[in-house]
Amino acid sequence: MKLLHTSDWHLGRTLYGKKRYDEFIGFLDWLVETITKEQIDILLIAGDIFDTSTPSNRAQALYYQFLCKVSTSCCRHVVVIGGNHDSPSFLNAPKELLKALNVHVVGAITDNLEDEVIILHQNDEPEAIICAIPYLRDKDIRKVEAGESIDDKNTKLIEGVKSHYQAVCAIAEQKQKALKKLGFNHTPIIAMGHLFAAGGKTVTGDGVRELYVGSLAHVRGNIFPDCIDYLALGHLHVPQIVGGAEHIRYSGSPIPMGYGEAKQTKKVLTVTFNKNSPTITEINIPCFQPLARIVGSFDQIIGQVKQLKDHDSNAWLEIEYTGCDAIGSLRETLEELLIATKIEIRRIKNKQVMDRVMNMITEDETLDDINENDVFIRCLDENEIPANERDDLMACYHEIIQDINEQDKNAQ
Repeated sequence: MKLLHTSDWHLGRTLYGKKRYDEFIGFLDWLVETITKEQIDILLIAGDIFDTSTPSNRAQALYYQFLCKVSTSCCRHVVVIGGNHDSPSFLNAPKELLKALNVHVVGAITDNLEDEVIILHQNDEPEAIICAIPYLRDKDIRKVEAGESIDDKNTKLIEGVKSHYQAVCAIAEQKQKALKKLGFNHTPIIAMGHLFAAGGKTVTGDGVRELYVGSLAHVRGNIFPDCIDYLALGHLHVPQIVGGAEHIRYSGSPIPMGYGEAKQTKKVLTVTFNKNSPTITEINIPCFQPLARIVGSFDQIIGQVKQLKDHDSNAWLEIEYTGCDAIGSLRETLEELLIATKIEIRRIKNKQVMDRVMNMITEDETLDDINENDVFIRCLDENEIPANERDDLMACYHEIIQDINEQDKNAQ
């Protein structure tokens, strides 16, 4: 049995307003070809299929067209779990219909843990037990108590995640034992999840949201039950092994979600089972749209852009000017230089502007230069809130932002 692990497609995501459908189409077409070439039996998609809870019609079309193509390939089963960017009700809406294509969807947890345990069959014989555990929202795993501290909340969140994985995997073990009694001695337990593992690598600008209030709510690899033969994780965009455990992996995102990921080699993972022992192989994903970040003085920027031009590049550029002189014509100069090329400038940052006083909004500053935390900090500064009151206010603010991010706009 051979499976392929991927995650964090973020279909519909843009880059400074630029639609990226050509990249998504390129990746999905490549993935269908790879499934056939590698003779994949099971495809695991570990959350964040879409970039928002209300994906565009085109993003939806890409998802369903892909599933239809895979259903006619050698791949016998597809398992999809919801991520923190996904709408659970949107993912779950067609789940009964998708079952006809052997696509199994778990958008969110239910009152019945059995819903997260899926036995996959080949020719009426069990080949894998999947613990399809979606993104666990705060309200799913923690009871709010008056007067609890941030540390108390983090501890309860981590314990809640641990308890949920233990409970689901206990059901899987029971099913595995029952199958052994029927003569099926080597049915692997494969788990899926969408979470932030402690020590996980991220990069600036990747769009990875904090899942819970406070950075301490990152789970350690040792919370996962020993019965798991392979754990396919999503949420972090950098492909990586968790806590030195070879069988616990993030596949990472298939395309760079921001310029911080521009130099990464993107991957999918294949896992081949010989009885219960997994052999894991990384497959590099082609780059469908090069991104390049150029930082420096005026002369350095011009020089690097000319090099890209000479190599007939089609890169999308993010440029950060760090020189001391005020340059008012940088964009015009660059656009003139790039006439009749395939290179596009997606963003120009001027460090002189960025270094101005944070609470002064200038005509050159845009919302691309700040985030929601910056806005709130400016509000605190403007109202002269003392430092000893800020931690609690920031914690409350983060809870509000989290609630907004987790609202399921597609639910009734």
